[in-house]
Amino acid sequence: MLNRTPDPLADDAASDACSAWVVDATRVARVRELMWSDAVVSDAAELFKVLGSPTRIRILRALSLEELCVCDLSEILGLSTSAVSHQLRDLRRLKLVRYRNAGKLVYYHASDPAFVALLEEGVTRLRGSP
Repeated sequence: MLNRTPDPLADDAASDACSAWVVDATRVARVRELMWSDAVVSDAAELFKVLGSPTRIRILRALSLEELCVCDLSEILGLSTSAVSHQLRDLRRLKLVRYRNAGKLVYYHASDPAFVALLEEGVTRLRGSP
């Protein structure tokens, strides 16, 4: 283990930080070996940015319930088809929605059940349900 004096500029009153600098080299090495690459972390951050947009969350919720076209989504969300299309482009790029052509219409559906389940779990937790 590596011992070092704590940072003198650190807040002494912080109860959530160590009061001494002690590094367990074995644990550090083990975790470093299992850490994701910068590219994987960046991709994951991009994927979870979806959760930062109420519009994209509403679109994902709607498409997890029913296959819908852009016009349907526009009506449900009270947004222009242009605004909905823009959000769908981002969701398609992240592979969270897929589409199919049906004549002049394009129908979308949520394509990642695991992500939809994660979103639903988050909402359940926010509501205080187990």
